[in-house]
Amino acid sequence: MYAEERQQAILAKARAEGRVDVVALADELIVTSDTIRRDLTVLARAGVVRRVRGGALSVERLGFEPEAAAGDAVMADEKERIAKAALAELPDRGSVIIDAGTTTGRLVEMVPADRKLTVIVGFLPFAAQLAVRSNLTVMLVGGRIGGRKLAAVDDWALAALSHLCVDVAFIGCNGVSERRGLTTPDVAEAAVKRAMIAAARRTVLLADHTKVGNDCVARFGGLGDVDLFITDSGLDEESAVSFGATGVHLVRV
Repeated sequence: MYAEERQQAILAKARAEGRVDVVALADELIVTSDTIRRDLTVLARAGVVRRVRGGALSVERLGFEPEAAAGDAVMADEKERIAKAALAELPDRGSVIIDAGTTTGRLVEMVPADRKLTVIVGFLPFAAQLAVRSNLTVMLVGGRIGGRKLAAVDDWALAALSHLCVDVAFIGCNGVSERRGLTTPDVAEAAVKRAMIAAARRTVLLADHTKVGNDCVARFGGLGDVDLFITDSGLDEESAVSFGATGVHLVRV
């Protein structure tokens, strides 16, 4: 079986079952696990599967974006570590933007009670979660609520963000690569992320290693827009060195 035929077989199985497992595929197709991992990397870069620990999820079965609960279960330990590392970037006093996403959601859960912060969000669940905190002033960016994420998009959101100047923006992404920079599947969401970066003195990117090397349709920034990229230890040494050569300050946790 040629590589293209094998990859089509893997994709068909992922679409039929929703998820594929590296070890099971290796046994079924009589190849090594490393071969399957390379195939999954090719499919992930094509945007038809999402890499997860031990295998991959079909993008079509996920509706292209994971539902919040399902997405939060993917790479859960890694997201927890990334969020803990991001706590060091919170000012003691000041203002921050927290982007919509499952990794940034972990940061929302961890915001300390001893920080007097103004927190700007465009994601309804984050606003509800933070509004009850007496140490926080929560500002919800208005606008059309787009898609499954319940996040504000379009002109109202962009206009509100254009008037802000905050200390740190914590941004998530669906893909990050040296060539394409920061990407996401939704053009409207990309515009909001771009405005969040523009409103901040510093930008901290929070993304697990499965996002590295992926390119989605909507680009919202380059690596030069990122002051700090926090990812997990699953990112291989070669990729870490390659990213570091671009000038990005990379932290693996």
